[in-house]
Amino acid sequence: MTKEVVIIGGGIAGIYVLRTLLARKSDVEEEMDFTVLKREESGWVSVCGLPFALRGWYEIDKTEINKPQFFLDQGVDFRTENEVAKLNLEENNVVLKTGEEINYDYLVIATGRKQSVEETELGGVYTFHNEDDARKIEAALNVEGVKSAYIRGRGIIGLQAAAAFSTRGLKTTVHGGPPSLLPSSLDPDMGDMVKERMEKAGIRFILDSREITAIKGHEGRVKSVVIGEKEAEEIPADIVIIGKWMLPEVDLARDAGVGIGESGGIVTDRAMHVKRGRGHITNVYALGDCTEVVDAITHRPRLNQLASTAVTQATVIADNILSDIGEQSGLYSPCEFCFGPTVADVGGVLMGSVGVTSEAASRAGIKTISGKATKLVKARYFPGATPLTLKLIFDAYTKKLIGAQMVGEATVAERVNELGVAIRAGITAEELRNMERCYDPSQALLVDVTIDAATKALGITPVY
Repeated sequence: MTKEVVIIGGGIAGIYVLRTLLARKSDVEEEMDFTVLKREESGWVSVCGLPFALRGWYEIDKTEINKPQFFLDQGVDFRTENEVAKLNLEENNVVLKTGEEINYDYLVIATGRKQSVEETELGGVYTFHNEDDARKIEAALNVEGVKSAYIRGRGIIGLQAAAAFSTRGLKTTVHGGPPSLLPSSLDPDMGDMVKERMEKAGIRFILDSREITAIKGHEGRVKSVVIGEKEAEEIPADIVIIGKWMLPEVDLARDAGVGIGESGGIVTDRAMHVKRGRGHITNVYALGDCTEVVDAITHRPRLNQLASTAVTQATVIADNILSDIGEQSGLYSPCEFCFGPTVADVGGVLMGSVGVTSEAASRAGIKTISGKATKLVKARYFPGATPLTLKLIFDAYTKKLIGAQMVGEATVAERVNELGVAIRAGITAEELRNMERCYDPSQALLVDVTIDAATKALGITPVY
């Protein structure tokens, strides 16, 4: 009997469930039919690549990895510009806004996230959420007389948009809350390093609690943004990007009675089944930006709206659907708790983090010690010997590594992955300090920055 798999959402979360099931459908004897429902008209788009397209590195069209026809050719009922109006979990079907009902044996909710935007009819005010937004922003950048931009948001999307605008010659202002940039990933001292590097490129930062009080325009287009009331400031802006309030898109799930957690995301068990009432629905899954995760260090629920998290969750869901169809219950996969490895290029400045920040640890009642060091990534006489600043955070009692943050121009992604493994393994500051590491002057220093940071965390002076 053919099993019907319906996936709501065509972002990286939904697409990776589909891709994995397509690649492994021969693992089970029963046939599977797939339906994907997405609001946009495109196929699979690398949203993370859109800011770099705005910097002029390549055309926006190149971020579409697979067009809809790619999936249609594989027998997938890949429906673009289709929106779901209702989930009927008792009847195992979804209702489209057209009124059509689609039955399922397995439902995957991958509705992603949404952005709020200030209410205005002025042209030039955008969110930056998908390829449609990117096209609108690119068109606005090419309008004659565009000279300035205002960005509300201090996260990765906002900073990458700022880098793109600055590169294209716009006077750019980034406005976010206090005290520093990228607060979910970096401590203030590390966030300030990113800020200082970007300020050198001419980007202005306002980090305070003032909100937008007015968006002014002329002849139908935005011209300035007013922030604050008592200490109001008017900022010239021909383009406005609202890059904050990245809320999980959970309206469909909530209306169907699916549990929503304290972080605002859909609650799932470790098999990614959604919760409803006191139990879980074993043929309905959720993943990606719309879901809540459990932090591996604090064991508290939070959001982790990253593509890497979605891909891991997709693997688990595919494993469990295939195991269920094949009636091999021993092969069910659990989703690991979230360590949140993060990397980003913001205007040539590379940042990375994994584990918890000092603030997150403090909120969870974890006392910490930390060490920070700056060193070159290779011998000073080799080309590309750029500095890297690394901060390591340890549990004060066990001395186990629980967080790592770094800012530099090279070797960031590799170190995030390495230190993520170290956190998972429970490696201590003493073990990191005394760990033998590879050496070649063209690739690595004899005494790596990791050793110095761990040494400082222990209160010992490193040998330089």
